[in-house]
Amino acid sequence: MQYPYHPNGRGFDEYYGFCSGHWGHYFSPILEHNGERVRGEGYVTDDFTNHALKFMEDSRKKGKPFFCYLLYCIPHSPMQVPDEFFEKFDGKTLEKRHRDPKQEEVPKTRAALAMCENIDWNVGRILKKLDEMSIAENTIVIYFSDNGPNSWRWNGGMKGRKGSTDEGGVRVPFVIKWPKSIPAGTKVPQIAGAIDLLPTLADLAEIPVQSENPLDGMSLKPLLTGAKVQWPDRIIFSHWNRKVSARNQQYRLDNNGQLFDMSQDPEQRKNVAGDNPKVAKRLQTALNQWKREVLSELKREDRPYTVGYSEFPITHLPARDGVPHGQIKRSARAPNCSFFTNWKSTEDSITWDLDVNTAGTYEATVYYTCKKSDVGCQIALDFQGAMAKAKVTEAHDPPLIGAKEDRVPRQGESYVKDFLPLSLGEIKLAKGEGKLTLKAIEIPGDAAIEVREIVLTLKP
Repeated sequence: MQYPYHPNGRGFDEYYGFCSGHWGHYFSPILEHNGERVRGEGYVTDDFTNHALKFMEDSRKKGKPFFCYLLYCIPHSPMQVPDEFFEKFDGKTLEKRHRDPKQEEVPKTRAALAMCENIDWNVGRILKKLDEMSIAENTIVIYFSDNGPNSWRWNGGMKGRKGSTDEGGVRVPFVIKWPKSIPAGTKVPQIAGAIDLLPTLADLAEIPVQSENPLDGMSLKPLLTGAKVQWPDRIIFSHWNRKVSARNQQYRLDNNGQLFDMSQDPEQRKNVAGDNPKVAKRLQTALNQWKREVLSELKREDRPYTVGYSEFPITHLPARDGVPHGQIKRSARAPNCSFFTNWKSTEDSITWDLDVNTAGTYEATVYYTCKKSDVGCQIALDFQGAMAKAKVTEAHDPPLIGAKEDRVPRQGESYVKDFLPLSLGEIKLAKGEGKLTLKAIEIPGDAAIEVREIVLTLKP
């Protein structure tokens, strides 16, 4: 993810983690700290929590309030989890299964449960630290998830999973803790969504929201604090990959126009559109309007990757964002943590579409692997005629990492390697859009290099 879309360009003073949909290895992987590549320490969620705890402690020592957004990448695949958590579920008979047990991969579910056990332990560490710092009473803590499970497993009997706009794909837990102002045991029956987080937190913290555009979300403060208000029968829209469903307090209209009474049929087993034509029509009309207003604004074409901001001079261009040409291919179907391999010809290349914000001189580095027999290949980076190049003089052929830590065989994610940096020297980039091309000028052996990413650093 490139600045200004990077977390450091979105208001976060500190960022530690990985800017990608998923990662290929969870034990001491390569991560990022405010733009710099770093090596993680230990299991990722433990490591993320350690950094969050330090951030909280440092803020407290400075006498400053803090906002900490701690995102865990589990229970997403690859299904890797430390032994001390997995042993509890290894071989365990599952009491709760998916509504269609034949679809469930039981070993994957066991690994997911072990991952959730790890999450529970780490959340406990956060809560304990708040107690130790004597600020738990007046600290807002929210625990929630982004979507339904990414495999077929128990989900309260709800229909769908991740990637679905049915209840099982979009309904998630939401727990909030603020002892000073929210009574323990408070339950909110009204529907809500992630769009409500910004207005709710701003309202609770008494911070005015300044936005050029109207917010879709609503502040949940009156519902959380027990205030008596007239709450509207709102409609929340769920969208993924052009599939949209509409949910009000009682009904869900799915992407196919089927209507379900969620108060009586939370598993979405009976279509009641014929019995409630007015409700179906009202939700369909609202859904169509939302599509016109929102989906029409979503660009279908990919935008170029942004480069060259003086306030954040380092830009990472991972293989995920590149396009292979010729015989070059990705190391796996899922691009997020992949690398480019099978570079056999000088006619082959890798490209990234860029939008350069600042014209200037950039230091270019490629992270590579290369077999001993392929040392001597010459690599060049080109942008609108400007070029930087270097010869590979050092072999670096590490093994793939990840298979022995997987609790179940992975399907889409790439295994990873430790890649070595190779300086390509300086390259002058002109302001504006253009295509960055990585090519091999000379391949004396059977292949050129494998490529994990290009890093461009704007020089002062």
